[in-house]
Amino acid sequence: MASSEPPRYGVTAPLSTALPTENEIACTHSLIEELKRQNNYESAAETNKRTVVLQSLQAIAEEFVKQVCRAQGKSERVANAAGAKICTYGSFRLGVFGPGSDIDTLVVAPENVKKDDYFKYFPDLLTKMAPKGSITDVTLVPDAFVPIIKFEYSGISIDLIFASIHLEQVPRDLSLQGQDMLRGLDEAGVRSLNGTRVTDEILALVPQTGVFRTALRGVKLWAQRRAIYANIMGFPGGVAWAMMVARICQLYPKAAASTIVLKFFRLMEKWQWPMPVLLKAIEPGESLLKQWNPKLYHQDRFHLMPIITPAFPCMCATHNITQSTKLVIQRELKRGGDITDKIMSGKLSWKELFVKNTFFAKDYKYYLSVIASSTSEESQLIWSGAVESKVRFLCGYLDSHPSIAIACPFNKGFERQHKCHTDEEIEKAKTCLDYQVKDSSAENTEPKEQHSNVVETNGHEEVKPKQEESLTEKVTTVYTTTYYVGLELEEGAKSLDLSFEVDKFKGRCIMWDKYDQDLMALNVVHTKNCDLPDDVFTEGEVKPSRSSKKKTGGTSKKRAATESSSDTAAKRQQTKLPAAS
Repeated sequence: MASSEPPRYGVTAPLSTALPTENEIACTHSLIEELKRQNNYESAAETNKRTVVLQSLQAIAEEFVKQVCRAQGKSERVANAAGAKICTYGSFRLGVFGPGSDIDTLVVAPENVKKDDYFKYFPDLLTKMAPKGSITDVTLVPDAFVPIIKFEYSGISIDLIFASIHLEQVPRDLSLQGQDMLRGLDEAGVRSLNGTRVTDEILALVPQTGVFRTALRGVKLWAQRRAIYANIMGFPGGVAWAMMVARICQLYPKAAASTIVLKFFRLMEKWQWPMPVLLKAIEPGESLLKQWNPKLYHQDRFHLMPIITPAFPCMCATHNITQSTKLVIQRELKRGGDITDKIMSGKLSWKELFVKNTFFAKDYKYYLSVIASSTSEESQLIWSGAVESKVRFLCGYLDSHPSIAIACPFNKGFERQHKCHTDEEIEKAKTCLDYQVKDSSAENTEPKEQHSNVVETNGHEEVKPKQEESLTEKVTTVYTTTYYVGLELEEGAKSLDLSFEVDKFKGRCIMWDKYDQDLMALNVVHTKNCDLPDDVFTEGEVKPSRSSKKKTGGTSKKRAATESSSDTAAKRQQTKLPAAS
């Protein structure tokens, strides 16, 4: 009797089908224990809470479609049969979510339900049908490339996108796989559906789902701690890291999770870019939808680390990566591999792999502070997001400067508030911290995955004047979000005139159609490591000190890190957008 061959995963044969050794199994157990110590898993009660929330959203989605059908004059029988489906994607659907993770969610509706209906009916139904007080912080983004409603449901962050497919009825058990689901959809609709379609394909293309999930948890935590996790800033996002780990699982189909982590570092460090990471062969499509093809599309040839999604239409999930972020990623992969080698041989523990980055404490001597500011909280929400989505272009421009070896962005922004009383103070607050409201700094907690489509940032409550201040005194709150770019200079570099690159970046930002020079400003400032604000350093980090120079006589008063006189700011200022007249 002929034995059936095991299923083959991926575009090539596996590199090894060896079973895990006792040591590799033991290392996997210790990895899981460390992930638990790092609070990477949530409790069963919290997971059950997510299930209840999703069940509620399913009921709300179905009622939403019924309301639209009734408003369109359709019979009650048609309205009841129309149906809707709530799908998830991202970390939740992959099964690698943890405490505080949001749920990326999609509502699929029949063809008669349109985007305008979604924003007209769904928000009111949310507050009406959910338990009283459970829905908070509702934000509607109807003009985004992918329509989205963001809200908190019983403390769980929900990002809910919308898609209308060409079916008269949407049953709960509808599968989104297959190209037929994309028939007649525009690019926004395809992107909405493909979050779920890509996630499902990834899970179907790995040999051992449990091994994949454990390894991915470790890799994601490592990437987040090392500040190389953020698609918007030119690093791989969650889906890209998942596809890289999935490819290693295909090459070692019987390996333990600890081995997958080690092989991930070693293979990805040596990967022959721009050879793409593929989980399966790119399938031809009958529709006119564009998919990744460097032979056909000129722009696809410039992707430095292409990682290709497995669902049609196949797309590059890492098109934002720059020369500098690629170098930083490769350095971190080598570091991770060296540490994991020692872990597997018993010389180190897994916690060493998850040590926090030293972006501000050690990595760079010089930085650019990209400061987006506004005198309106609402304006700052969208302006800071627009600037964030373009920081990677600044890094790309700097990559071409002869004196710059690396221009690496930090993967999160820092939000601050400043209380000002005069026009002069307002202008100063856009480049310094003299008027910062104490305890107002807040580092963004989530990297943005796709800012070219959806602008997402966090805001702050407006600071109220103190009671003892004059009732007639005008107090203006300036909101700022600062993005830091670490600069590593070429050996022997003497000149650091970055005005051309900075002006080009600013010009790109103010071309944004919602830019309002009366409310918004953008400044780019040179900052030495010893002048970085205290709030970028976390507990236990040592702030770089100013290098001591031989004094020629007299004494000088040392300026505090949070101080910034107008003279000093002017010296460090690269260029500044014209002030509103």
